[in-house]
Amino acid sequence: MGLNPHKDKLVSEKTFNEPRVALNRIYTKRGDTGETSLVGGQRVAKNDARIEAFGTVDELNAVIGLASVSCAETGVAQLAILSAILRRVQHELFNLGSILATLPEDVHPKQPRVTEAEVAQLEREIDSMNQDLAPLRSFVLPGGSRLNAELHLARTVCRRAERLVTALVREDHASAESLRYLNRLSDALFVWSRWASHAQGVEEVLWQPNLSASGL
Repeated sequence: MGLNPHKDKLVSEKTFNEPRVALNRIYTKRGDTGETSLVGGQRVAKNDARIEAFGTVDELNAVIGLASVSCAETGVAQLAILSAILRRVQHELFNLGSILATLPEDVHPKQPRVTEAEVAQLEREIDSMNQDLAPLRSFVLPGGSRLNAELHLARTVCRRAERLVTALVREDHASAESLRYLNRLSDALFVWSRWASHAQGVEEVLWQPNLSASGL
């Protein structure tokens, strides 16, 4: 499969502003009361729905980083394609976190975010990789390889992030593009988990209802 994860990108590298951060001090003690700051400076509780949403996106980013490292550690040359895609997705998730950490009225026109370009790229990658896979005969279970399980873990965290962002979108506190991106990414992670097993020559673990304690 000759899939270039950076091909046909619909936005230029200068679409968004570059970061303006100087992390000289790691702790400020301002969060000791259970509050944190949004991009616009507003102080909110650390269990605020917006914080829960972009905190879960951050968790997803960490799991995808783990899967990207596992791709390299397999030694399977074909998985370099997936590793590069996962690294790109990490940057996209940080862009998503930026926009989720900002109230709609404070969003800058060139502030990092996910757009329809990122959604379309995921769709191309899903379609391309899915062509290499056999139709499923049953539901699949996470496992067969560590990489497969990590990608399924990322999928479940992505679904949780999607549920949290859905609540924000329904209250007009987040963009529809953010929700579409997470929905498509969860689908992509499912396909990538299958494709990773295919590339490694590892059999998928199919659901067998009668392998339960009561079915044996």
